[in-house]
Amino acid sequence: MPAMTLPLEHPMSSAIVDDLAQRGWSRQTLFLPAELSRALAADCLRRSAQGELSPAAIGRGDAQAVREAVRGDQTQWLEPGETQACDRYLAVMDSLRLDLNRGLFLGLEDFECHFALYPPGAFYRRHLDRFRDDDRRTVSTVLYLNEAWQPGDGGELRLFLGEQDVLDVAPVAGSLVVFLSGEVPHEVLATQRERLSLTGWFRRRGNEPF
Repeated sequence: MPAMTLPLEHPMSSAIVDDLAQRGWSRQTLFLPAELSRALAADCLRRSAQGELSPAAIGRGDAQAVREAVRGDQTQWLEPGETQACDRYLAVMDSLRLDLNRGLFLGLEDFECHFALYPPGAFYRRHLDRFRDDDRRTVSTVLYLNEAWQPGDGGELRLFLGEQDVLDVAPVAGSLVVFLSGEVPHEVLATQRERLSLTGWFRRRGNEPF
């Protein structure tokens, strides 16, 4: 399937909705065709080469800080109109947002995402995606952009699904992981090679005062 003709109504949407309803997370392989994954990976690498990615911080507001002992990735947020590949991805994810609202009544209002590049040796310690003082992030997504990933390359996403239950997901190109932001702790294990992804969040209206 050509990269830019992926249908907006994604054929895996119903499976994602069902998975989130039943267990709070979903893993879909080949969510994107190889051509689009490659175009997105090339975009991420171009931004990195041009110095557009910045060390990722943790926390919010005045408490925000870069702490490499906690996370070591470099990021840049996506904005509409930057590249055709990014616009196509954002359009597909907006369609998924509508499907999640129809199936789960989540009231998701928007989607934010950024490129994330982990250099060799980088990791991200265990955490939840929902901030303590901001409950808008409702559903997290991670799309992987790494071709020919091997078991020894590391960089797995580890989902903590119960007291003794963990799931490690290899960051293989075109695959997508979706999970409830406030309910699934997770971490990124140390990577042995450069690791690329698009990390995003579907957000609902917050409970902050108006």
